[in-house]
Amino acid sequence: MKKILLTGNEAIGEGAIQAGCSFYAGYPITPQNELTAYMAMRMKQVKRIFIQAESELAAINMVLGAAAAGERAMTSSSSPGISLKQEGISYLAGCQLPCVIVNIMRGGPGLGNIAPSQSDYLQATKGGGHGDYRCIVLAPSSVQEAFDLMRLAFELADRYRNSVILLGDGMLGQMMEPLGFSDNTLRSAAKNREKKNASRKKWALTGCKNRKPNIIKSLFLKEGALEELNQTLQNKYQKIQNEQQSWEELFLDDARIILVAYGTMSRIARSVVRRLRKKGQRLGLIRPISLWPFPQKAFLHKSLHRLRYLVIEMSCGQMFEDVKLAVEGRAPVEFLGRSGGGIPSEEEIIKKLNIKS
Repeated sequence: MKKILLTGNEAIGEGAIQAGCSFYAGYPITPQNELTAYMAMRMKQVKRIFIQAESELAAINMVLGAAAAGERAMTSSSSPGISLKQEGISYLAGCQLPCVIVNIMRGGPGLGNIAPSQSDYLQATKGGGHGDYRCIVLAPSSVQEAFDLMRLAFELADRYRNSVILLGDGMLGQMMEPLGFSDNTLRSAAKNREKKNASRKKWALTGCKNRKPNIIKSLFLKEGALEELNQTLQNKYQKIQNEQQSWEELFLDDARIILVAYGTMSRIARSVVRRLRKKGQRLGLIRPISLWPFPQKAFLHKSLHRLRYLVIEMSCGQMFEDVKLAVEGRAPVEFLGRSGGGIPSEEEIIKKLNIKS
């Protein structure tokens, strides 16, 4: 196992390369510019397609075209840029096309600032664009996990013919940490360009030699046709909910207070848990990894009625709503958040808990 120092943005890019990403289209925006720059360099090295599009709208529609042709397609941006992509993401859902979308969140609303934030949670997990659809949403908390989750993101996209969003923030994108990988991982990426991706996707638009034409569309004007599609989508989303809930838990067996946080915010929450447990306080942590489907199973704790939850976010309370729904009123759920680039500190969390440190 070798280790190199990479930023989170670079690790995401390398993870995409290792996962067989064969097409990338993006447009620069801070704080994810290093990812676009890294893909510009690496995609050329491995002889795959990189396009710096003229806009975010162009980028997402290029991804739609590449995905329709059976390629492992990807785009990335930051909050305002992701907002511009929403129409295209809705089209991808209507066409049931797989792709990976990276959002390195910044402060909002509007142009906001380039500081880390988690205020795009609702946009990512509740659809974002028009129509009844869902994106799978994964939230890494470290550079290593950002790298690792990219392979899973592409696998889930292909398995369910669905968009997968990797949701990070400016802190994760800019921080630098050791990234571990094996020589076999690099060799496989150099040799395997996923040339068989398109041929494995029988629905893809790859030409009509020796088969009937495939049709990919999101316009359904015949009476009842769109409702039938939507029911197909809902059945798929239910399957994803049953199969793809993922989370990390820490010290839940004896916990009386459980902190709930995702992404980089969970790193601070974890420090608080370990710090207070050394002082005899019975704290635990639930870290959602899949934000959609939200890991409701994580909250089926035997002693739920004796617990107290504190949800901590770099937002005004977005995941907070999903935690309350998962707990179903069986225990108190409190919230601590900051927005616009503010980051809750360990001291703020301890003060909110009303526990002496």
